[in-house]
Amino acid sequence: MANNKPSLSYFKILLNGILMGTANKIPGVSGGIVAIAIGFYSELILSLKRFDKKALQYLLKFKFKEFIKYINGKFLILIFTGIVISYFSTSKILDFFLNKYEIYVWSLFFGLVLGTIFHLRTIIDIKKFKNIFFIILGTLIGIILSFSDPSHENDNLYFVFLCGIISVSGMILPGLSGSFLLMLLGNYVLLLVDSVNALYDSINDIIIGDYSNFSNNDRINYLKVLSVFTLGSVTGLITLSKLLGYLLNKFNQLCNSIIFGFIIGSLGVIWPWKSALDYENEYKIIRYIPENNIETSYAILIILIGMAFVLILSSYAKK
Repeated sequence: MANNKPSLSYFKILLNGILMGTANKIPGVSGGIVAIAIGFYSELILSLKRFDKKALQYLLKFKFKEFIKYINGKFLILIFTGIVISYFSTSKILDFFLNKYEIYVWSLFFGLVLGTIFHLRTIIDIKKFKNIFFIILGTLIGIILSFSDPSHENDNLYFVFLCGIISVSGMILPGLSGSFLLMLLGNYVLLLVDSVNALYDSINDIIIGDYSNFSNNDRINYLKVLSVFTLGSVTGLITLSKLLGYLLNKFNQLCNSIIFGFIIGSLGVIWPWKSALDYENEYKIIRYIPENNIETSYAILIILIGMAFVLILSSYAKK
């Protein structure tokens, strides 16, 4: 592990974090794939695995210099700084496009997920019965979730903490999108758009000396939600790096098979052509066939672009 002589400049590591963070916010794209493609995935996983008993001993003895060196701290700090920067920038962009061009955003997401499906297909041996079984199992789970009543946005802090743990899976497990899982849980917009925007606006208000919005209950709630979500993400990052690392080493094909089936079965969740009906605050999603018009043509083109992006990225990762 490159602790003393990092192979990348500090700026390049920061840029890698920005790219990984951007990927993590896009449903269907795994930040882990980006890390593999660029070439720092192994160093990331090895660094995260260093959060162990020895690291804790350094902290308890206030040996911060030794702690930073042991966990490859400079590398991790730059990576996560880049991720934070990307979250602010992509959050504002997503907020704008979701309001103005919603069907095109969902079309891009749909294409990205389709590309992920094709990517996973190339790394799974479908001739083995065990793999086929887990693909079918994952597909059934996905279909049940996809055609059930959609999950409502939930700002309960215990649930938000769980969402944080789940969302970082895309960093650790290439091919699995944490953002996509947040969509299934109903908290994508709350956690990766609204809450991040609230923090961005709060920092901007502090800079210009305007503190009036800090008495706004919605603003305060968003900041609480983001804080708990971040804590859950950090917890998940440290714990899942060990658990998923073990599972990938021991049951690589089975893990990829169930993820492959799960994503196939869940495609209905991000079908671009759908509408929400409100029956006395009980939402029902209606999925329909798109009309033959120019908007549909553009949407299909965007789906193809999303697919191509993931396939090119995964092809580069293999090389």
